[in-house]
Amino acid sequence: MTRSNDTEAPSSPGAEQFRDGVSSDEARGQAVEQGLLFGDDDVRVPLDDVGFRGPSACRAAGITYRQLDYWARTGLVSPTVRDATGSGSQRLYSFRDILLLRVIKRLLDAGISLQQIRTAIAHLRGRGVSDLTEVTLMSDGASVYECTSDDQVIDLLRGGQGVFGIALGGVWRDIEGSLAQLPAERLDEAGSADHPGDELARRRAARAAG
Repeated sequence: MTRSNDTEAPSSPGAEQFRDGVSSDEARGQAVEQGLLFGDDDVRVPLDDVGFRGPSACRAAGITYRQLDYWARTGLVSPTVRDATGSGSQRLYSFRDILLLRVIKRLLDAGISLQQIRTAIAHLRGRGVSDLTEVTLMSDGASVYECTSDDQVIDLLRGGQGVFGIALGGVWRDIEGSLAQLPAERLDEAGSADHPGDELARRRAARAAG
């Protein structure tokens, strides 16, 4: 279990709240109720050459384009499928990028400072994509804890250090559902991106020429 402890941040009424000093059974019950324990989810690892444009990433993550642009320019979450390379070029965000964007939004809503969030995201970025589903972030408002087992989650709840939590497996499923309704683009071997509509246009042009 790792911890990010920079500056204290107030808790938010919108966060999942827990009582201090509870018993093991109470802590487990709270964790189950909030969906913070680990299941046996069989996740499908997304392709690393498929990306989503900025507006789609914002919609799936629940953030504004201004936030997306600022976090990209400051290196908090940069698009890993394709970054903007000049006038008219479009950033493409991967599934993993959007997952991290959603986590950042949840942490901000809970009152965690951006400085703490940068540290937590740096830890998560070092994990494999599928490994992210095996992490639950817990916080007492002053520190962010990265838990990888049910026992760690329950211990924090018992000690009053789990003011709120975010199960990344649950965030993963939410993002999957959101992105299923949004257009994706695949990077070709030359490094450019094709919109799904481009292939249809090429086929129509080929039929017209034939």
